[in-house]
Amino acid sequence: MRVAIIGGGPGGLYAAALLKRLDPARDVTVWERNAPDETFGFGVVLSDETLGGIEHADPVVHEALQRDFVRWDDIDIVHRGIRHRSGGHGFAALGRHRLLEILHDRCRSLGVSLRFSTEAPPVGRLAEDHDLVIAADGVHSTTRETYAPVFRPRVDTHRCRYIWLATDFAFDAFRFEIAETEHGVMQLHGYPYAAGASTVIVEMREEVWRAAGFEALDPRESLERCAKIFADALGGRPLRSNNSAWTTFRTVVNDRWSHGNVVLLGDAAHTAHFSIGSGTKLAVEDALALAACLTEQPDVPGALAAYEEERKPVVASTQRAARASLEWFENLRLYLRQPPRQFAFNLLTRSRRVTHENLRLRDARFTESVEREFGCPPGTPPMFTPFRLRGLTLRNRVVVSPMDMYSATDGVPGDFHLVHLGSRALGGAGLVMTEMVCVSEEGRITPGCAGLYTGRQAEAWRRVTDFVHRQAPGTAIGVQLGHSGRKGSTKLMWEGMDEPLPTGNWPVVAASPLPYRPGSQTPRQLSRAQLTDIREQFAAAAWRAARAGFDLLELHCAHGYLLSGFLSPLTNRRTDAYGGSLERRLRFPLEVFDAVRAVWPAERPMTVRISATDWAEGGTTAEDAVGIARAFAAHGADAIDVSTGQVVAEEQPEYGRSYQTPFADRIRQEARVPVIAVGAISSWDDVNSLILAGRTDLCALARPHLYDPHWTLHAAAEQGYTGPGAVWPAPYRAGSRRPRTGRTDAPKPRLTLSG
Repeated sequence: MRVAIIGGGPGGLYAAALLKRLDPARDVTVWERNAPDETFGFGVVLSDETLGGIEHADPVVHEALQRDFVRWDDIDIVHRGIRHRSGGHGFAALGRHRLLEILHDRCRSLGVSLRFSTEAPPVGRLAEDHDLVIAADGVHSTTRETYAPVFRPRVDTHRCRYIWLATDFAFDAFRFEIAETEHGVMQLHGYPYAAGASTVIVEMREEVWRAAGFEALDPRESLERCAKIFADALGGRPLRSNNSAWTTFRTVVNDRWSHGNVVLLGDAAHTAHFSIGSGTKLAVEDALALAACLTEQPDVPGALAAYEEERKPVVASTQRAARASLEWFENLRLYLRQPPRQFAFNLLTRSRRVTHENLRLRDARFTESVEREFGCPPGTPPMFTPFRLRGLTLRNRVVVSPMDMYSATDGVPGDFHLVHLGSRALGGAGLVMTEMVCVSEEGRITPGCAGLYTGRQAEAWRRVTDFVHRQAPGTAIGVQLGHSGRKGSTKLMWEGMDEPLPTGNWPVVAASPLPYRPGSQTPRQLSRAQLTDIREQFAAAAWRAARAGFDLLELHCAHGYLLSGFLSPLTNRRTDAYGGSLERRLRFPLEVFDAVRAVWPAERPMTVRISATDWAEGGTTAEDAVGIARAFAAHGADAIDVSTGQVVAEEQPEYGRSYQTPFADRIRQEARVPVIAVGAISSWDDVNSLILAGRTDLCALARPHLYDPHWTLHAAAEQGYTGPGAVWPAPYRAGSRRPRTGRTDAPKPRLTLSG
């Protein structure tokens, strides 16, 4: 096999060494356009997981790395002159020059041909002359651009400028330092990579960089300015450069990683922000996986397919974490007013890979200090602290999210709703929400949707609220009021979600006459008189909800239903006073809110659910979402329930764990209103992390409560918590300990015999 590798960075060199070691008969050549001692950047951080893979695949390289590694455990966060240190993290780093030397030596010892200061031949010619071409040619990959129609790359440029520098002393921890200047906030990321040297990255938003005058400074002046700004962190020492220049991070994603016998590796295939230290790590792991797949599969096409299948999910997960970290630093200014320890905890958990429980295991003392500052009583996880909304105090931070059940008859909730909501109330959540309850018959989504437009429906709901208040004292029950708008008159979810009814359709209405998707009913645009009628329907339903005994009312302005349809520019094309600018698009939803608030008891809270993004070009922006939240808060909303999407059928959501929480976080920080976070929050560890970091006030979970109605009580039991935030109903107390799952006292083997 003849193998050509374009690019002599760590990923390309390590792939070359592995392929030659696994099969010495392979003819492996690396083309690197720079000289052997030319490289950018200074230190490289590798995780224990990556090192374990290197040790298993090539002990010679691992042993050489071990001799040069600098290791440390601590992270320092310095903000407003206060340093907080968290331990137990475990880092290993070495100089990038030294890493390349080790890989050069290993490649030469194995017989790899290294061609430095030499441009690789065109990739098409290499593909003709070789069995395999590995493109490890970096973030500006020529190979990727050559075959762009096949790889389909997407490159996002972000909002911060940064520069890689170094200083000639070793930090004793991974250091994050925040500088609040007259031009805006700047940050330093620093870590040791040798006994007397550290990497220093200085980063700030583009507008801060320009306001501070860095655009006009030459390289020497930039160094001096950065050293002056972060003089305390550097102990007055100078900074040095290695052809360093201010740049903007670019996230690279490719739909495909291979074309014929050409395959992308490392930054050519993907990038992940340096704040989680992942670039070299991902490239080395790519090389390990590619070498393994070429060994395991019978041919190159099969190996490249297996490589892509193995690595893409891992890389996507890392990129999600890196993007969360990147965006946290982009929006750093939002967190500056947080209490010092909470700020440090927020920074440490920014990527959602380090969590409350994980950090507690690493450094219990630090985590407990954050909890004390937050107000957690001893032994109380953050999720079991109370939270007050107007006259209602929730005993914990867990909300059973509204979930449509499609099980009502003529809008009347029945035994199913009593058992469904009653069991979740018994399960310990602080607040249990109904599904979207419709304010009129024609405002239903499906024939199975529940309503509050008749006295009979209100009486049926009273049966549910009475059960909750009597049998689950301390649990609040809330109602979500909404109108389906253009998404109405459809089948039950399990019969065909959003598909029109085959018979028995009723006419649908909306802000503008736009069908939800091809084949959907075209709605009638609402007239002024009809808007007044619908506003009164909401008010009447709210009055019935109050008499039915609900503790909280939520106005549904999300997911493309009627009120949401007014808010989004993609679904509101009106030219009257209810369309156009955001202020005008808000007009009708605010009129409805005011009408509901007027009849809803003053001591009972109201929340509003919004879609903070439409996940579609031209839709609601993050700035719009903050403006919407501010408007509702100004009208008396006690909290904003922050969801996303489902507004237009052509949406492209970016799914992932807790994927919607950044939108809630931003609204909380900028609009300064309590928020409820939703969206793939699935573990009690996630809830604790989000609450303690100050990214949300309450967490709403849907699917976990379908899987386990007693999710909250079980979360308390698993954390060893017994207190007022999670009270087991008297008939269930015997089940408050987790049952044993099998025998655990079997005798252990005493001898190991070798034959």
